[in-house]
Amino acid sequence: MPYLILDLEMSGQEAGYHDIIQIGAVLADNDWKVLSKFETLVYPDNEETFSSYSEKIHGISLEDLEDAPSSYDALEDFETWIRKTLRRDSHERLHDVVICGQSVINDINFLKASYDDLNIDWPFSFKLVDLLSISVLMFQVFENNKMKTPQSYSLKSVADYFGIHRQDQVHNALEDADITFQCFKKYFELAKQLQFQA
Repeated sequence: MPYLILDLEMSGQEAGYHDIIQIGAVLADNDWKVLSKFETLVYPDNEETFSSYSEKIHGISLEDLEDAPSSYDALEDFETWIRKTLRRDSHERLHDVVICGQSVINDINFLKASYDDLNIDWPFSFKLVDLLSISVLMFQVFENNKMKTPQSYSLKSVADYFGIHRQDQVHNALEDADITFQCFKKYFELAKQLQFQA
């Protein structure tokens, strides 16, 4: 069961209105070993929805996107990367892939909206693993095992707890996907060692 750890940067906060402008992803096997990584900028379909608020978060301007592929080409490249990494036939759907991330339903909603807007068949299932949900569970396990817990459920707080730090203040999709992957891996390693009280 391969894990696709996904992070997107968007032109705003509303799926179906704002656009994906960067895709970052880590593909891992079911032992949480990295198989491959992917990153691309994406030129927005609706330039007029590009918000200055979002630009402050990800540091990507419209000028930075001038040579970026269209959303159609970016999604095609994204799927091709997954299939090549997993050695899947080009016509085989990607239902085995589990999409993972921090508050990952938001990324899935944006990705699905983009597929719908472009009239492309959705190739994934809706199997997901959410880091935030796992954090809620693991914080309780940490407390039961008399361990300190992170300060909050945010990606930064969980990553800091594990000694994983961002290189820059602005968000980058691949860096965030990689940090999220490392946090998942740490949780799964700890789960093998900790006592779960019934």
